[in-house]
Amino acid sequence: MGELRYDNFLGLEPRYSDYKKSKYALLPIPYDATTSFQGGTRNGPRAILTASQQVELFDEEFGREFHQIGIHTLDSLAANASGPEAMHGDIFNAAKRAVRDGKFLIGLGGEHSVTSALIKAVKTRHKQLSVLQIDAHADLRDQYEGTPYSHASVMRRVLEMGVSIVPVGIRNYSLDEHKFMKKHGFSPISARETRENPQWIEQAVSSLTDNVYVTIDIDGFDPAYAPGTGTPEPGGLDWFQVTDLIRAVALEKTIVGADVVEVAPQPGSVQTEFLAAKLVYKLISQIESTTK
Repeated sequence: MGELRYDNFLGLEPRYSDYKKSKYALLPIPYDATTSFQGGTRNGPRAILTASQQVELFDEEFGREFHQIGIHTLDSLAANASGPEAMHGDIFNAAKRAVRDGKFLIGLGGEHSVTSALIKAVKTRHKQLSVLQIDAHADLRDQYEGTPYSHASVMRRVLEMGVSIVPVGIRNYSLDEHKFMKKHGFSPISARETRENPQWIEQAVSSLTDNVYVTIDIDGFDPAYAPGTGTPEPGGLDWFQVTDLIRAVALEKTIVGADVVEVAPQPGSVQTEFLAAKLVYKLISQIESTTK
């Protein structure tokens, strides 16, 4: 206690958070214009950053500290009042700058619609790409509530980029989304399957390309672990299922970008944002522990 904490991810001092020296760049996107049930994801990035300043830098799994690689927190991206399409453009431009500078981009949401713009930016550097989607929902509607840039349409937009997706933890989607998946010959690894099929991690990893973008909608977790989200769904994943999956992907593939989205802080509870903060650092630790 009593240590000086800087107001960035993990509270890092300048020598570990300077942009030029950092490998990782975190982009906070406090945006929730298309949320369809409970709002509040605009408060997610700030809550994650604040919670992260209480995360220990030492990773007990690997017996090391990983922050020395450099983790820079970019300025939060202001919401664009012109609408979801304009916001999508702003996210892409901000993300593209970090990708152009050779940074490993991690988005902090904000609603899930931000992901397609982040992936579009990462794709400017990594042409062959697949997406590991950890989520409760398929997010494959062509449009929702009047916009194709909805959080409920984000993975449909990703597929339209020619990027394949591997959804894990899915347990709620519409009949139209079901028909779309049948028509296009793919099926998610459901939350139930992660409990009944011992090979589910191997199945997920083998379905990914060499370069992988990881998008984690916090509602992929069971609400017992992450209640602070707009559309909590029972029967979700736990901490070890998610981190074991990411670890397996990091060992077999190359993770080239990521985001954690849909954190909506709840009054009197900090467990969701703390889980999200530790998850981001765990992701970095898993990537760095497998870097040759």
